Order: sequence, then structure tokens, then C-alpha cells
Amino acid sequence: MKTIGLLGGMSWESTVGYYRAINEGVKAQLSGLHSAKIAMVSVDFEPIEKLQHAGDWDGTARILVDAAKNVQSAGADFLLICTNTMHKVAPQIEEALEIPLLHIADATAEELLAKGIRKVGLLGTGFTMEQDFYKGRLSEKFGLEVVVPNQADRDIVHRVIYEELCLGKTEADSKAEYLRIIDTLAEQGAEAVILGCTEIGMLVQQQDTQVPLVDTTMIHAQKAVEHAVK
Repeated sequence: MKTIGLLGGMSWESTVGYYRAINEGVKAQLSGLHSAKIAMVSVDFEPIEKLQHAGDWDGTARILVDAAKNVQSAGADFLLICTNTMHKVAPQIEEALEIPLLHIADATAEELLAKGIRKVGLLGTGFTMEQDFYKGRLSEKFGLEVVVPNQADRDIVHRVIYEELCLGKTEADSKAEYLRIIDTLAEQGAEAVILGCTEIGMLVQQQDTQVPLVDTTMIHAQKAVEHAVK
């Protein structure tokens, strides 16, 4: 079994989900008392969040490159960045490592294409919904058509992530707003909606809506299991 490298803490709330899903996946694959071999570095999210909102992505890259190198030194065979937004600096991290990076957008796109989905809604931080590092990869590399909410709804999605979900809070009013936004994306032709922030699955699950949801945390974790045990 290969050792899975995790770069977590952004936020730690969602990293817990990665750890659980990966270990459950390995147990399902191998049965018995098997669990995943994991090398993980969990960063302090506060300074990273401040750099994000200041637009200092080079600063975030320096922090995450150092952390990723520590994961590699701990014996990881490949790396997962346990957050969608910080894949903005994935190229800098990949360049600094000798081990491969398992990109969350690639894993998500492969899942969508396997299900025959071509037009998809995207929820995430404002950075993920508005900048090209994520939705551009989905469209240019995989030919997917990506729909995002309008500005007012993007502001709601972003605020709930940072002010509630990253702090472990799940509010009924916020869930209702997310479900409304998901319905709106479906009305615009989205065949499914990507939960493109690793915390969103804490708030909204498939049983809450008839619109197909694509949970990036679960997909990324399952892809890691496949790479580890093949």
C-alpha cells in the first residue's frame, strides 16, 4: 500500500472528513483491520486566510510549498491538497515536489464525465467561483461547461464558508440559501452541482435536494484510496 500525503488544515473541519473517508475507503477495499498509510501536515489556516483576502497568493504558496515538502519528507508517495481554493497555487507546489499531486479538479471532472455530465454548476469560495484556476481547468482540460451563481449569491456562498463552515457552524438559514442557489443553477441548465469547497458537504447533502451533487471531498478521498491500494 502506498502512503497518502495530505496537506490539510484549510480548514481542519474538512480535513477531518478526508481522514475519515480515506480510512473508510481503505477498509472497504482491503477489509479486516486495514487502515490507510497517511503522512499529513496540517497548517494554521488563520494567516493563510488573511493572505487569501489580501490577494497575496505568492505568500500562501510559500507556506504551502514548505508544508508540502514536509509531507514528502515524511514518506508520502503522492500528495493531496485538502482544499479546492488552494489549488490556485498547485503549480508552485507541483514544481517544488518530486512526488505527484492528485489534483482535486481532475478527480472531480473525471467523475462528472464518467456520469455523462457536461454542464455543471459550481459552488465554492469567491476565489474558486470567480477565478480561472479551477473552472478554467474544468472547461479547458475536460470540456465541461461551468455555471456559477450571480454576484449576490456568490457573496452568500463565500460568507457562509468563512464565517460559519470553517468554524464548524451549520445554520439552517444558510442551508436554505444554499439549496435555493443550487436550484437556481439547475434552472440555468446545470445537470449537477459541484460542492467545490471541502466544507460545503458539512451543510448540504444529497438527501437535501433532487439536484445531483458532486462532493469534491469524497471524490478526492476516494481517488486517493484507488491510487494507494492499486
